[in-house]
Formats: sequence, C-alpha cells, structure tokens
Amino acid sequence: MLVRLIIGLAMTVIAIAVSGRRALWIYKLISSGQPANDRTDGLNQRIRAQFVEVFGQRKLLKWSVPGLAHLFTFYAFVILITVYLEAYGALFVPDFAIPLIGTWPVLGFLQDTIAVLALISLGVFSVIRLRNAPERRARESRFYGSHTGGAWLILFMIFNVLWTLFLYRAAASALGYLPYESGAWASIGLGQLMVGIPEPTLEVVESIGLLLHIGVMLVFTVIIAYSKHLHIFTAPINVSAKRFPKALGPLPAMESNGKKIDFEDPGEDDVFGRGKIEDFTWKGMLDFATCTECGRCQSQCPAWNTGKPLSPKILIMDLRDHMNAKAPYMIGGKDMPEEGAIDWAAGLDAHPGHGVPESGFERVRGSGPEQALRPLVGTAEQGGVIDPDVLWACTTCGACVEQCPVDIEHVDHIVDMRRNQVLIESEFPSELGTLFKNLENKGNPWGQNAKERLDWTKKLGFTVNVFDGELAPETEYLFWIGCAGAFDDGAKKTVQATAELLHRAGVTYTVLGPEETCTGDPARRSGNEFLFQMLAQQNVEVLNSVFEGREPGTRKIVTTCPHCLNTLGREYPQLDGHYEVVHHTQLLNKLVREGKLVPVAAPAEDKLAPVTYHDPCYLGRHNEIYEEPRALVGAVATMTEMPRHADRSMCCGAGGAQMWMEERIGQRVNVNRTEEAIATLAGAAPGEAALNARGANSDTPVAGSDGAAAGGTIAVGCPFCKTMLSDGLTQKQGEGVGEGMQVQDVSQMLLAAVKRGDPAAAPATEPAPSDAQS
Repeated sequence: MLVRLIIGLAMTVIAIAVSGRRALWIYKLISSGQPANDRTDGLNQRIRAQFVEVFGQRKLLKWSVPGLAHLFTFYAFVILITVYLEAYGALFVPDFAIPLIGTWPVLGFLQDTIAVLALISLGVFSVIRLRNAPERRARESRFYGSHTGGAWLILFMIFNVLWTLFLYRAAASALGYLPYESGAWASIGLGQLMVGIPEPTLEVVESIGLLLHIGVMLVFTVIIAYSKHLHIFTAPINVSAKRFPKALGPLPAMESNGKKIDFEDPGEDDVFGRGKIEDFTWKGMLDFATCTECGRCQSQCPAWNTGKPLSPKILIMDLRDHMNAKAPYMIGGKDMPEEGAIDWAAGLDAHPGHGVPESGFERVRGSGPEQALRPLVGTAEQGGVIDPDVLWACTTCGACVEQCPVDIEHVDHIVDMRRNQVLIESEFPSELGTLFKNLENKGNPWGQNAKERLDWTKKLGFTVNVFDGELAPETEYLFWIGCAGAFDDGAKKTVQATAELLHRAGVTYTVLGPEETCTGDPARRSGNEFLFQMLAQQNVEVLNSVFEGREPGTRKIVTTCPHCLNTLGREYPQLDGHYEVVHHTQLLNKLVREGKLVPVAAPAEDKLAPVTYHDPCYLGRHNEIYEEPRALVGAVATMTEMPRHADRSMCCGAGGAQMWMEERIGQRVNVNRTEEAIATLAGAAPGEAALNARGANSDTPVAGSDGAAAGGTIAVGCPFCKTMLSDGLTQKQGEGVGEGMQVQDVSQMLLAAVKRGDPAAAPATEPAPSDAQS
C-alpha cells in the first residue's frame, strides 16, 4: 500500500508541475492580447451557453454520428472524474468510496455505461478518420492539413484510460474493494472472470491497474497541455467569451487598445486592424489556441470547396502556430530583431514545409528572428503567415462560424486582417480600387448617377411615393431599394414585384430616391472601414431626419437585399442609427397570412415544374431568416431542397465584396452552386460524395420533383444571389445543361401567383415571365 501511494503521489506531483508550467505559459500568452471589453457582458446568456453548447453539445450534434460519439466521449470525461476520485482514495484506503454517493448503484451504472459508450465511440472516430484519411482523399478530407498523428495519439490515450479503468475496477470487484454491490455491471462482470485467481495475485493486478489508470491520466493531461486537444480546457472558456448571439451578422466596430476608434479624430497610437499577431485581442488568441482541427469549417467553406487555398481551419492553425512560435518575443522578453535583417529566400529554402501548400506558417518554422519579423499577411517570397490569395478568397458567408463547435470567430479575424491591408498597407485586389472609387464618388458600387435611382419605377402602373422632406403619418414603411435594386436589371424586377405586391396589399411606403446611397456593406467587408464609416454616417443622418419624431417601433424599413438588411438593422446601431428592418420575404409572408395577398395555385401542368430555394448567406446564417421565404415558395409551388440548404447552404460567391472581384483560382463558386441547383431540379440531386463531400454533408439524399423535364425555378431572396446564379445558369445552359430553367426572386413568383386571381388575368396556361438571363 505504501509503495503504490508513494508512486501515485510522485507521478501526480510531476505531472502537475509539467502541465501547470505549460498552463501558466498559455495564460500569459493569451492574456498578452489586446483588450476585449465586451466579452463579459450578459453573464446569464454566457452561463446558458455553457449548458447549451458545452454540456448540451448543440453544435456537435448537428452532425449526428460524430456528434453522438463526441457526446459520449465528453460525458465520459465528466462522469469518470468520480472514478479518479475513487482511484486516488484507493491509494490510501483500498475500499474507498466517495462520501454520500460513493456506494450508490446508479453512480456505478453511469460510470460503467459511459465508459463502454466511450469505447464504442473510439471505434466510430477511428472509422471516420480512416474513411476520411487525407492521405487517400486529399482535399476532400476535412482532416486535410490537420495534425492527424496527434489525433490518433489522443484516441490511443483515451483507450488506455478506459482499459486500465476496467482492469483496476474488475480486480477491485473480485477482491471486494469496489464500492458498488450492483450497478457497475461491466466492472462486476469482468470481476467475475477473475474469481479463482489467488488473492495476492489479484492485489498486485489491482495495484498495477490502479497506478496505470492514474498514470495514463497524468500523461494524458501533459499531452493535452502541449497539443491541439488543449480545447478540452479552453473550449468552455471560448464558448462563454463568444459574441452573442453568434459571431455573424454585424461586424464589431474597430477598436484599438480596447477602445473604439474615432475615425474623425483617431489617436496617434491607434492600430487599424490586425497587422501583427500581437494586434489580436485575447479572445482572438484564445480562438487560435482552441481550434480542434476537426475540419467542420473547412468542409463547409465555399472557397475551399471550389479549389481555392482558403481553409478556415488552416488559417486559424497558421495564426496559432505563428503565435506560439513568436511567443518568446511577445512574452519571453526576447529582443525583436531589426527590420530588414532577414533574407526570406534563405529561410524558405531551409524550411520547405510539410506538404500543405495552403499553410503559410509552414513557410518559416522555429522561433528564430525570421519568425519574429515575418509579415502576418504576405506572399511566400515575403514569408507571410497568411497568403493574400487566402485572405481575399473569403466570401464572409459565415459557414465556418456556423459549424465551428467551439465558437471560433473566423470571419471577424479575416476582416480585421483585411482592414490592416487596406487602411495601412494599401494592399488589396486591384478590382477593389474601382469599387472604392465608385462608392466614394458616386455612392454606389456601379458608379451610376444618383438621379437614376428611380428608373426602376418607370415601368410600374402606379405612382411610388418619394420622400420629399417629411414622412407622412400614414406611411408605414420606408422601402430601401439598395444599389442593386436601383441599378442592376435583374434586381430591378425584384423591387418592382415587391413594390406592386405592397401596393396591392394596401401597404403605404416611401422610397428615398436620390437621397439613398450605399449602406457601405461591400466597403466594410473588404476592409475599408474608413469608407464604410463615411457612407454609414451619411445614411444615418438621412434616416434619422426621415424618422424624426417617430417612436421606436415605428421606424420601419423594408428591403429586398439581405446585405442592406444586415447593415441597416444590425450595424447602424453602432453609429446611433436604430431602425426596425425587415426583409421583403418577411413582410410579404405576413401579408399572405393576413389575407391581404392571396396567391392562386398554378394550373396542373405548371405544378409539375420543380422549384428549389437558395438560402442567401446574409439572410440565413447571418440573420437566421429561413422559414418566411420557404413559406412563400410553398404557397405558390412545391419545393425541393438542395442537399446544402438552410444553415448549411452553399454561398453564391458574391459576399465579402467578391461580387466585384475576379475568381482566378479554382472553380467559380456560383457555378458550383448552380450545378447543385440544376441537379436538384433535374431530379438527380447528388449525394454527399458525388457532389461535394466537403460541403454537402446531408443526412439524407434529396430527391427531385416530379415533372423535372418541365425545367424548373431556382428561387432566391437576394439580388446578389440572383445575379450570381443567373450568370451560373447562363454558363451551364451554354454547355447544354439546365435548359428551360430560370432564376427568380420569391417576390416575382408570389406576384405571378397573386395575379392569377385577377379578374382580367391571362389564361391559366400562360407561363410567368422568366428572367433566367437577367
């Protein structure tokens, strides 16, 4: 007894010293980040997040099989803490039991059951990793770029924890030391197999099992402290420190040293964006340390799925590894080398990397002076940690954030690095120069004159009220047309349809006309925060004057553009602009439910034409508006879902200012999405492997509608999505695919259905006009 007590305590002291030293180092490193003062607000919701996301495993369970396996493994860690209490107690007293609950059969049952379920889960994890081995599937594997060797080591260590648990408990049961007379079914059952072994031998086996069980746990703790599985300890903290409700929708205001930057009079020492790893906040650094390398974000990323170098996972890994490698200069007191002291070419020759071409960190290894001086964003020749092609491939669709089980804020970090590149380095894709010039000089990305903002009203059969300096009391909504609605031919049809539907329903609304200007969304998401502030402040000033005297709840805006919806409703409050903003599908759905708009069913032959709905990223993931557009589509047609839909919807490729940038690497995102829509409408929606194993991840295959030969409609709820998918459809039709199909906004489909009820309506067999090529 004394020998095993000494051995057990000695192992514990050594492990605590080694892992504790590492924990202190990690704490110092993360706390060296810039302040993030809003991460402790709303204590109640942060506590709730612990129960929902950590203990409830909400995000992990979105992927049912691996999610369930992780749930069992997580609760094995939680419940088996009681086994380790018993094990340490057994070092002192052989038949030790936890006070009050230590002999409760239910506890013994929980311990053994969760241990067996964890063993089964290890088998599930092993099969998943073998089936998705990056050595075999390359980029199609979500584990591509991850440290798979470390993952296998962790699985092996969990296995060691479990088999030593049963060895120790079985021997204890055979000796009569186990606190449970019933309940611990597996341990007692295994103990029955040991009956008949001499007692001295059993005592040796029990001591060896006990010390192995404790020793494996202690070695495991040290491994965790030095590996990606640090998330076991950091993930709960990261979840509680996340942005609420999630790191999508509005971008945070730019801060420097924990204070909001005043763009009219910035401080001399203000840092714009993130130009060095130490510019990130402590929450950003905690994000980097928390990444589990699971690859869920990578599997959903539209850039990665179309052959581009951006992987949200590898980007975060690069930032983490660079942070750790630069730590001696950040917290270790090591003097920074002089600028220009490094020959990057020589460093790159000496450190060829580990075979992941997307990994910028691997260009320069070690913690030497070259690591300290390398730029955060830069090409291989510059030794950059994040390649410009990686940074500018992001569409800010938010699929990575939506899927991340530990609430890493990928989009925020990407935009922050873009801000530094634009505002400080003046390094950005050349096409954005034209965008910035048009926004600054003309107030819209197309560079059109403001007087043309009312051209869309000319083909309407009624008068549209234009704001003339005073908002009439009876006016219920300000209709925000947006730049696309005013200047893009396809988007004009959407606002025309919406305007007519509102007119038919008796909804009073006003438009700003020439007074309207771009909300600034493309400027902000491409990193030009200064230009965004200029445009936003101008709009807030106009809108506040429009709604002057109106109480909250009556400052209503409706828009057909999800990007305008997000900026007006969720970002303008940062500039004291507070409005109730709704998407046109939300308002139209409300009017249908109230009976103010009555869609009439299509004739039988038209019902056969299939319809599928594409979720815009800024309507769906960013603002969680999924049901209203589907309800409208369902009111006029029978809808078939694409494999990637709702919160797993594939981006159209226009977000993050990509609408105005060229895609020079890989497949075009809009073409990838269009191919999925065409396959769905054609009645041959591909499965996960056939279409895009990295992005689909559908639990069940999606069947096509009847009458697929009749063509079909891709329904959308965003002007950018409409443009991108229309362009994609045009390209595919030029290749002989997708003939007879069209792209229409939900409002156009609803208007056609409502018009069927008009007394002078056209014959029922006449099809609705299409704008597939718009």
